[in-house]
Amino acid sequence: MAINLSREEMESFWMPFTANTTFKADPRLLTHADGMHYTTHDDRQIIDGTAGLWCCNAGHNRSKITEAVTKQLSTLDFAPTFQMGHPIGFELANRLTEISPKGLDSVFFTNSGSESVETALKIARAYWRLKGKPGKAKLVGRIKGYHGVNFGGISVGGLVMNRKHFGQTLDVDHLPHTLLEKNRFSKGLPDHGTELANNLEDLVGLHDAENIAAVIVEPISGSAGVILPPKGYLKRLRELCDKHDILLIFDEVITGYGRVGAAFAADEFEVTPDLITTAKGLTNGVIPMGAVFVRKDINETFLAAGNGAIELFHGYTYSAHPVACAAAIATLDVYKEDDLFARAKSLHHYFEDAVHSLKGHNNVIDIRNYGLVGAVELQPREGKPGARAYEVFKKVYETGALVRQTGDIIAISPPLIIEKEQIDRIINLLGDAINAVD
Repeated sequence: MAINLSREEMESFWMPFTANTTFKADPRLLTHADGMHYTTHDDRQIIDGTAGLWCCNAGHNRSKITEAVTKQLSTLDFAPTFQMGHPIGFELANRLTEISPKGLDSVFFTNSGSESVETALKIARAYWRLKGKPGKAKLVGRIKGYHGVNFGGISVGGLVMNRKHFGQTLDVDHLPHTLLEKNRFSKGLPDHGTELANNLEDLVGLHDAENIAAVIVEPISGSAGVILPPKGYLKRLRELCDKHDILLIFDEVITGYGRVGAAFAADEFEVTPDLITTAKGLTNGVIPMGAVFVRKDINETFLAAGNGAIELFHGYTYSAHPVACAAAIATLDVYKEDDLFARAKSLHHYFEDAVHSLKGHNNVIDIRNYGLVGAVELQPREGKPGARAYEVFKKVYETGALVRQTGDIIAISPPLIIEKEQIDRIINLLGDAINAVD
């Protein structure tokens, strides 16, 4: 049944990352979801080519997750985790460390990717104080990096629009991004740009390693338009961080929980950081939740310094919310039972070939991919950045699929349950839309 909202009914909701005036004049409303599809307010089914917002990795309306949430609501709807606890929080932490990279054996729960980043940055700076090195406070991010929207995240992030109105509040410097023209239309990890990791040496030369607490990078930058690490780049960063006694943080809010064909990009690329920030796919998008994985000895440093008192003055009312924990455990069960991480890996080449089939279409200047994430970059219109891609995004939605527009890039990150014919349909609709837009 079609559902319509009047302009007046939409006024009170100040929508995030949305051109509110434009949207409310011509709204796109989603009313139901099941499997690979959304139902729109005008009763159309559209294929979800974005896993919601990079988060519904197991598809929509999974009965196992719904039942777990319902049961938990009637058992223990909320319990504090400040000086108290509940069994399901410990159960989830143990389940997560079963799939985490070796050595990252402590889990701190948050409610979002932004909070996970904020938590990791605070842990990094506090750790060096406990180690007797309070000068190690500077943080290093990367140009075009996205690490959420809290002040810590926008400071280490490298997307100008996310901070131009708010300013930068932390002492931060930035590495260059790895989006190089010579890598255009690479399939999988690009060949060129590994040496860009060596720019960390320049920052050490400028600031001195005794003043740098941590480097934070996304193994694959999502919001900036699927920017991939060149072959060997992440390993080189790991080597340099070890050399200069700097913590390495991977922001895996997007790449975590199967997106690249392994539990984490750290596993896929065989590089283990000191902390990993996650969220999104942790609960399949059902309930907000994040988790920060921390190297065991870092956690032990805090515990040893606590002397029986509170070791870390940080946390959230809803850290390890019992209903979110139930959703996460059920989600992990679904991932395991359906072998979805391996499924993402098995579809990698088919998805890669499908996305790269758009090479040669109107205004396509680059295509990038890894696992079940891809991006098609369009030539921007002169004086109107993002306009062409936005029109493509709208046309794809009108013809039957949901993709994501970020600047002049169309990103695709479908649920890991996607079938080959559904990949074909998304790519065909996207190709038709690209060719239809001037």
